[in-house]
Amino acid sequence: MITTISTVLHWLLLLFIIYLLLLLNCTKLPNPKKTTSFPHYSPILKRGPDMTKSPMTKSEQLLRIDDHDFTMRPAFGGPPIPVGVDVQVESLDTISEVDMDFTMTLYLRHYWKDERLSFTSTNNQSMTFDSRLAKKIWVPDMFFVHSKRSFIHDTTTDNVMLRVYPDGNVLYSLRVTVTAMCNMDLSRFPLDTQTCSLEIESYAYTDDDLMLYWKKGNESLNTDERISLSQFLIQKFHTTTKLAFYSSTGWYNRLYIHFTLRRHVFFFLLQTYFPATLMVMLSWVSFWIDRRAVPARVPLGITTVLTMSTIITGVNASMPRVSYIKAVDIYLWVSFVFVFLSVIEYAAVNYLSTVQERKERKLRERLPCTCGIGNPDDAMCDPQITGYTTMDVNSIGNYGTAGNYGMPENGGRQERMFAQVVLGDPQLTGQVKRPGYVNIWIDTHAIDKYSRMVFPGSYVLFNIIYWSIYS
Repeated sequence: MITTISTVLHWLLLLFIIYLLLLLNCTKLPNPKKTTSFPHYSPILKRGPDMTKSPMTKSEQLLRIDDHDFTMRPAFGGPPIPVGVDVQVESLDTISEVDMDFTMTLYLRHYWKDERLSFTSTNNQSMTFDSRLAKKIWVPDMFFVHSKRSFIHDTTTDNVMLRVYPDGNVLYSLRVTVTAMCNMDLSRFPLDTQTCSLEIESYAYTDDDLMLYWKKGNESLNTDERISLSQFLIQKFHTTTKLAFYSSTGWYNRLYIHFTLRRHVFFFLLQTYFPATLMVMLSWVSFWIDRRAVPARVPLGITTVLTMSTIITGVNASMPRVSYIKAVDIYLWVSFVFVFLSVIEYAAVNYLSTVQERKERKLRERLPCTCGIGNPDDAMCDPQITGYTTMDVNSIGNYGTAGNYGMPENGGRQERMFAQVVLGDPQLTGQVKRPGYVNIWIDTHAIDKYSRMVFPGSYVLFNIIYWSIYS
């Protein structure tokens, strides 16, 4: 028993000694020799205070962002805040007639004053920030009316700039590409002039809260001198301001950017008008080809008709399906009608010639005697039957405007037949047979002859009227 108590006391003493040693190590003072050697460290290794981590130097603390509610507009509850706008157009990328829209890249800048962002500055210099701070303060909620697509450029970072001045004035700039509607009137295409508009408006704030205006009037719109389009000539840019009303929300200030474009017509002259004119002129060649040359005239007419159809189809394929007639449609369809009429003209010539030859053949079959064609001196008709001698035939043969049986003065072919014409039945009327000459005029080329003048003259007159109206 005594042995057990002594063992316990021994262990308790040992634990007490260990506790004292640990306590002494924890409260041990630093060595004074080591502290005196600290000033001998190199000054390069000395680190001064980190001012960037000081709460008083943060931009957000300087602008007192945490002290205000920036979900509300500046001067909430007071008069509307004026927001000035100016725009610099960087490029006009595309103008589409099919989609009736345009794509524009521009720098959109806003100017307003927010006294909550004012700060103290000894040199009156502004501070510039990027999009990270712009997300924490109030900025105008602008959008593009009638826009189809739009985005803020983000290469290599978001193209957003925020500049704050000591008195609270703010400049907010964005680089934006927007595709917006442009209601085009194509009734004079391709000799047309189009006016498109880009409209800017606040989405949430009516004119009671936010007043949009052009900062420098019409001078607020600047354009790059290098802007050019392949099909259009930019005539002018100008700005306007109007009020837009929505029945559910009220009145809003709306800013307009208008630009007027005139189409270059030279491309369409080469690709549309000139080929169509050549096809019409090519169809006139058939008027100088003999009517009996069917393999020459028919393929020529069909080829010109099909070519005009191809030109019309190609032009309409690149155009919107509008419900009205365009200027180019008038020209192409009138040209198509001229080409088509040249085919109809040959059909008329061929048909009328066939009818005339059929009548001539029937008349020759009914006549009892024909004495040749072209020269009456060779007539061999019997005087016993005709009652005329060869001298009488020669005297009668000199009748006619041309003098002989050649070509008449009007260019047609004349055929004169010497025939015995029965005027009546002598048993019934007592009349006798009276022979004589019958003049038969076969002018198969009259339509071709007049077409050579009528078709070109009509087409020239159409061109004069067309270009005087649309140019």
